[in-house]
Amino acid sequence: MYHHLQYYGYFKAQRGSLPNSATHQHVWKNNPRYLLSGSFGEREDVIPDPLQKEKLLWPTCLCSTVHRQLEAVSRGIRRPSRPENSNCFPGDSLMLGSPLLKSRQLLHDEFGEVNPCLREPRDLFAAFSSSGPLQAPRWPIECEVIKENLHHIEWVPPQPEYFYQPTGNEKLPEIVGEEKGTVVYQLDSVPTEGSYFTSSRVGGKRGIIRELAVTLQGPEDNTLLFESRFESGNLQKAVRVDTYEYELTLRTDLYTNKHTQWFYFRVQNTRKDATYRFTIVNLLKPKSLYTIGMKPLMYSQLDASTHNIGWRREGNEIRYYKNNRDDGQQLFYCLTWTIQFPHDQDTCFFAHFYPYTYTDLQCYLLSVANNPVQSQFCKLRTLCRSLAGNTVYLLTITNPARTPQEAAAKKAVVLSARVHPGESNGSWIMKGFLDFILSNSPDAQLLRDIFVFKVVPMLNPDGVIVGNYRCSLAGRDLNRHYKTILKESFPCIWYTRNMIKRLLEEREVLLYCDFHGHSRKNNIFLYGCNSNDRKYWLHERVFPLMLSKNAPDKFSFHSCNFKVQKCKEGTGRVVMWRMGILNSYTMESTFGGSTLGHKRDTHFTTEDLKSLGYHVCDTLLDFCDPDRTKFMQCLAELKELLQQEIHKKFNELGQDMDLEGSWSDISLSDIESSTSGSDSSLSDGLPLHLLNIAHEVNQKKKMYKKKKKKPLQTRKQRNEQYQKNNLMRELKLMEDVPERAGFASTLQKQPTFFRNSENASSSTMRNDKPRLNELRGRDKGTSLDPSKMASLILTKNKERMQTEKPGFIVSCSPKRSTNPSQEPVPDMKPNWSRNRYPATRRGRTTMTVYPFLHIYTYP
Repeated sequence: MYHHLQYYGYFKAQRGSLPNSATHQHVWKNNPRYLLSGSFGEREDVIPDPLQKEKLLWPTCLCSTVHRQLEAVSRGIRRPSRPENSNCFPGDSLMLGSPLLKSRQLLHDEFGEVNPCLREPRDLFAAFSSSGPLQAPRWPIECEVIKENLHHIEWVPPQPEYFYQPTGNEKLPEIVGEEKGTVVYQLDSVPTEGSYFTSSRVGGKRGIIRELAVTLQGPEDNTLLFESRFESGNLQKAVRVDTYEYELTLRTDLYTNKHTQWFYFRVQNTRKDATYRFTIVNLLKPKSLYTIGMKPLMYSQLDASTHNIGWRREGNEIRYYKNNRDDGQQLFYCLTWTIQFPHDQDTCFFAHFYPYTYTDLQCYLLSVANNPVQSQFCKLRTLCRSLAGNTVYLLTITNPARTPQEAAAKKAVVLSARVHPGESNGSWIMKGFLDFILSNSPDAQLLRDIFVFKVVPMLNPDGVIVGNYRCSLAGRDLNRHYKTILKESFPCIWYTRNMIKRLLEEREVLLYCDFHGHSRKNNIFLYGCNSNDRKYWLHERVFPLMLSKNAPDKFSFHSCNFKVQKCKEGTGRVVMWRMGILNSYTMESTFGGSTLGHKRDTHFTTEDLKSLGYHVCDTLLDFCDPDRTKFMQCLAELKELLQQEIHKKFNELGQDMDLEGSWSDISLSDIESSTSGSDSSLSDGLPLHLLNIAHEVNQKKKMYKKKKKKPLQTRKQRNEQYQKNNLMRELKLMEDVPERAGFASTLQKQPTFFRNSENASSSTMRNDKPRLNELRGRDKGTSLDPSKMASLILTKNKERMQTEKPGFIVSCSPKRSTNPSQEPVPDMKPNWSRNRYPATRRGRTTMTVYPFLHIYTYP
């Protein structure tokens, strides 16, 4: 960054040193001998008479014109006017004047006062060029990559694609293996467990790309030709065990021995009239959506070119079952299906879900950058570089504000996707969101008026490129490391967290949402966090409930969960929630389809997922409507749903009671079960290449604390010390992380939603603590029956409510009847008024040049 700043002649101001106070403003305005310093990385205060230090603090690349101006000012000579067509750098107006430093880089605060802070450089990172090529993906140097560029058309099936209905006669083929079969495809250039990422290059491995497919013996040879060495591809090995039967082995995530879920490969030399069987033999999850009707996806190039038909759900005799082979260490599961290809000599693809590659994202962002209208309110920047050197893009979307006050009043919304590379569902939802928010729809313009959107569309480009399912090239699940301090090992999430941290210093972040995919549950739902502030009790559930009303055939509020588990402390939603974002969510979209409304028992298409992006925007407007009727209506419905959940829990305890009282005193931790994400993997700790260093650091930890630090003189010594300090801090943070997540519900032993006294703020409840402690059975010789505990505490709640809130009645008019034994069938979207923000919109006859907002987009 500093090299960039030096090259462009800019200085980087620190927020902590901005003279915003009245004292600093007074000093600045009344003392002509003050100048903003430019010490890179140091605290930048206004310092007296800095001309003596000008050669040390100012970059040497300043144009000679500015040097002459400074020299003239120091001699008391009036500055000559600068020619209009001067070729100096954008900040060449920076000079010493009387009484103020004059610069186009100065910002103004919300009070209209001059704030002597340099803007961040525009186009410091040139994301795109309309004339130049896209940045080619960078691969680890071990990976072989074919030179072909693959492209799939987007297509929506004209008819619903229903789940597969088992007949009971599906075959469960036994695994033969390469001992009795013939290997027709095998990757050898894949990093194995124990190795770690070292470097990358465009095109991957150097040298000639080998031909891995078998050589056909003639036109009658019907052996399929496999390939997966392309972007997002994943297939390790194919073994031919019969004429039309193949066993497939998936590649684990690079530098790990885990996470076999995502597959995406090509087959050639097909035969139309034959029935082929494919069996994936090394899947790791005991449960899968394939057990309840999900079908694989197939794509035919001939169908795409002649009939404009894209990806479609295909397959018969689909079974997901336990592998009959056991290596003694790990259980494997198999997925088998049969298929009939539509054409002879066709090129077809199979995938776990609709692929969305890094190149697809770049092409989309390039179209936005080249759009003369969208580029006015959507600014593309580089958030950081990944481990392999691929660009992680950051989009800032908002309409230009007319005044600084209007710009400062905007709240922020942060959205991200593809932290797990195999969950391409998130990219399709993100694409739908971007399509709408960048459109000329009145609702989209209104959203851009009132919000600043920060969007990271692909958090883990390295994993997407190489075809990983879960991890980055560090061999770790990034969504367990949002608390990390290892910037060099986890740059994508480190910079994302830092960007949000700085954003929170400037404005309120209304909502954070990270888009994911789910492999074991149907529908779309959110995971959130229970608010500890009783003032906002149940408020974090309002947005999901509104979303379920706006998308009743896709989104299931019944599947949402708001429990914060310790094993999920490093996830994005929990970390952002602890940073102060009340509405912090993980959106889980199924790989399968819907069980709701008119889309029941059908697979989701890309159009269905993109529509969720629109519904997120639509729900944002409902959520922020100045008319709070809809918000309060949803809050009342949530209280009614909570009553039903508590009744259900009492019934499980053998009690059927009439519950009345203040529900805000009830702890919700045991009412909900634990969340079950797309993969409940825990953090594997430090990246592999740092484990040895971490061990060494642990050994010498005490020695480093006692030993007096000597001044470091070389860059190598400074880097080594910096790395060791980070490792020690990281290890300290990891001490509290359990190795296994054994978070079984303790409701039957000790129902924690009875412990309302611990969180209650009233003095009455605080005075009752000794009695409640007795009820909890803390005396070793006593144990109370749960029914008696419930009766005593309910009685106490009723007495307190009669004294504190006389006449309190929970008035709820539920939108739908909820049967505790099954998921409620959602109603159609309510007829909510769409007259949001009734103030007349200002005219937009011409688009003005996008002004620099008071937003620090760089971490």
